Amino acid sequence: MSILIIGLVLLLGTHSARIFAEPARTALIARGGLAAWRFVYALVSLIGLVLLVWGYSQARLTTGALWTPPVGLRHLAALLVLFAFILLAAAYVPHNAFKARLRHPMVLSVKLWAFAHLLANGSSADVILFGSFLLWAVLSFRAARRRDQTQPSPIVPSTATGTLTTIVLGIAGWALVAFWLHGLIIGVRPLG
Repeated sequence: MSILIIGLVLLLGTHSARIFAEPARTALIARGGLAAWRFVYALVSLIGLVLLVWGYSQARLTTGALWTPPVGLRHLAALLVLFAFILLAAAYVPHNAFKARLRHPMVLSVKLWAFAHLLANGSSADVILFGSFLLWAVLSFRAARRRDQTQPSPIVPSTATGTLTTIVLGIAGWALVAFWLHGLIIGVRPLG
C-alpha cells in the first residue's frame, strides 16, 4: 500500500501546484524557465503514475473489502464513466458546448470517473486511490473557479460540429476502454 500512496503523492502533488502553491510554482518557472518546469513536472508525474499503477496492482491483491457494492452500481458506474469520457474529450475538442459552459471539463471528468469507481469498488485500495482522485478534483475545480474570477479568460463560442465531435469521441473512447483496454490493462472487464 505504501507504493500506491507514494505514487499518489507524487502524481497528485505535482498536479496540485496550482491549487496549493501557485506563488512557489510561478517563482520556480521564473527562476528555471517554463521548459525546465515542464520537464520536471512531467518526470515526477510519470514516476508517480508508474508507482501508482504498480502500487495499486499490489494493494488490490492484499487489501480486504470494506463493502461489496451491489451489481446495479457497476451499471451506474459505467454510465457515469461514459459521461466522464465525453467531458475528457471536451477538454481537447475545440468549440464544444461542454467546455464553453463548464470551463474545466477535464477536472470534472476526473471527478466523475473517481466517483463512479468509488461506487463500483469497495476495497481499501480502491477507496484510497479513487477517493484521493475525487478529493484532488474537487479542490482543483474550486481553485480553477477562483482563478476564473480573478483572471477571466475569453469564452470560445461552441459549434454543433465541435459538440457532436466531442460526444462521438467520448463515446468511442469509453467503448474502447470499457470493452477492451480496461480488461487488458487492469484485468477487470467492467461490462462482462
